[in-house]
Amino acid sequence: MFNKILIANRGEIACRVMRTARALGYRTVAVYSDADANAPHVSLADEAIALGGNTAAESYLRADALIEAAKRCGADAIHPGYGFLSERADFAQAVVDAGLVFIGPPASAIIAMGNKAGAKRRMIEAGVPCAPGYLGEEQDEATLLREAQALGYPLLVKAVAGGGGRGMRLVHKAEELEAGITGARREAKSAFGDGTLMLERLIERGRHIEIQVFADGHGHAVHLGERDCTAQRRRQKVIEEAPSPVVSETMRHAMGRDAVAAALAVGYVGAGTVEFIVDDAMNHFFLEMNTRLQVEHPVTECITGLDLVEWQLRVAAGEVLPLTQSQIAFKGHAIEARLYAEDPYAGFAPQTGRIEWWRPQIAARQSGVRIDDGIVECGEVSPYYDAMVAKLIVHGRDREDAIRRLAAALEDAPLLGLVNNGRFLRDLIQHPDFRAARMHTSLLDDWAVAGEPLLQRPQPSDTDWLIAAALLALPEDEASVSASLSLPLSSFDLKLKHDDEGERRYRARLVAGNTVQLAPVGSQTTHRVQWLGRDADGRLRVSVDGVQRWLIALREGMRLQLVSDAAVFVFEEPSPIPASADANDPLRAIAPVAGLVAQVLVKPGDVVAEGQPMLSVEAMKMEMWLSAACAGRVKAVHAAPQESVAAGALLIELETLETEQ
Repeated sequence: MFNKILIANRGEIACRVMRTARALGYRTVAVYSDADANAPHVSLADEAIALGGNTAAESYLRADALIEAAKRCGADAIHPGYGFLSERADFAQAVVDAGLVFIGPPASAIIAMGNKAGAKRRMIEAGVPCAPGYLGEEQDEATLLREAQALGYPLLVKAVAGGGGRGMRLVHKAEELEAGITGARREAKSAFGDGTLMLERLIERGRHIEIQVFADGHGHAVHLGERDCTAQRRRQKVIEEAPSPVVSETMRHAMGRDAVAAALAVGYVGAGTVEFIVDDAMNHFFLEMNTRLQVEHPVTECITGLDLVEWQLRVAAGEVLPLTQSQIAFKGHAIEARLYAEDPYAGFAPQTGRIEWWRPQIAARQSGVRIDDGIVECGEVSPYYDAMVAKLIVHGRDREDAIRRLAAALEDAPLLGLVNNGRFLRDLIQHPDFRAARMHTSLLDDWAVAGEPLLQRPQPSDTDWLIAAALLALPEDEASVSASLSLPLSSFDLKLKHDDEGERRYRARLVAGNTVQLAPVGSQTTHRVQWLGRDADGRLRVSVDGVQRWLIALREGMRLQLVSDAAVFVFEEPSPIPASADANDPLRAIAPVAGLVAQVLVKPGDVVAEGQPMLSVEAMKMEMWLSAACAGRVKAVHAAPQESVAAGALLIELETLETEQ
């Protein structure tokens, strides 16, 4: 038994665990890094203890500090959440050795299933189908090169430890293998402290389907159906749904049977997920078992009506599973969309910055909508952790119902202040290939290469421009809007700029009734936009040429963020001061985002060719390379490996080769 739980995690999962723990009468303890000092999970907990540092290695990966924190506050159990130490057998064992309850599987089960190569060997012995691969202990480069040649391409280089897409590289041909091995090993060591790799033949055009399993300490195990996690970019999930639109009842039974057998074979206890890859012929192959709660567990909760965190706590307290297999039923369809702080129209590059608008309650009031988040308005998204900031989950009568509800939720719960994938998610679930269940795990990556319109940056409509011009023409102080527009004022010109679509000019006139009269310069057409007020959530009510609508917009001076169909467009009055040319100077390599310098491949005096990789920055589980924009000689290097850098920081300076004369 236990009474107080320390959650060894952060963000939305920490908040999620705390809510259920509190509902069951448990006290909770949060831990936090310096970067997370003002994060929502800190204030949500009954108590909170600082770990120090900013990076995961300095904070959430410090097992000794976590156990010491639990002892300091009298916590008698630790919930690891997902990521970080959740699948580290040594941490699970250390918690138990300290006399605390680990809310997860025993260390022996984590060892058995946490090592991907070892788990596959066990599955092969048990007769569970596995994709061909190399699972050996010989890790020298020559062996991996030889085994890859025998296996054939394309293939995956995968870390045997950890998960979440880290320590994984897709290799299409032999020439890419060496770099794939180096990158996967380095990332695995950084994330999991283990650089051991395996090779796996890629099942092309496959679907990623996983089975949720649960086991107690009394020898019982059940499965809670499947989740389809096929929509992925760079081997990381974007959309998850349950049930899968392609799995039959017969296939569900077969996969569930295999998953339960796998859990029982290793003495599993608690929540776990057995992941499969399914080929075009609907054959399933074991990938790995995640020995923890999954990010996407809410869709299973929606269709079963169960609280999986509650099950975790009850099982950890020694109780028998609440239901038998025959008592588990599925109802409706659920879809989860991961809201990432990333730019899907620029290679999914991670983004950081201040959150200027986040009011998910607007969407969450709709029936069947749930939003799990770990952010708050006026908070900061840092480069030190995963790019996922929230999850939007919907439950509908059927799949079409769920898609419609999710699209509406994404439109009603925008994130303003930093670039994110909200509009991309809405467009993806409405794409014909998603609706028809024609997705496969590499389709989004294929689309990026092919120039699929879904990945082309959306542009504001004529109406968006008109609304933006009207809102910028009105007084910025809302009180003045009501008080100062009783008399007609003289006309004036308004110039508006949007980064991706240039400038537009309007002839504007403020008239009685809080109305702006606008005419695009050079046009005889006049439009009327009327301010009608603001609701308790901060949304604006406007009338455009007689059509009223609610909208979300934020203004700061002559800069306006306007939400339209889940996209956030930024309009502003152009500055008369020319922008700095530094960002476009081919002799100056700047950081694309705030993060940690992972590698520096050049030094002053080196001659580089155009396109030659020089330095990589790691942020939010992604490694971004800076390559030479032109041929030249390295004049200066302003960063070192493992050094934190800000977005836009100058990292490398080049000089043209002619300067050496």
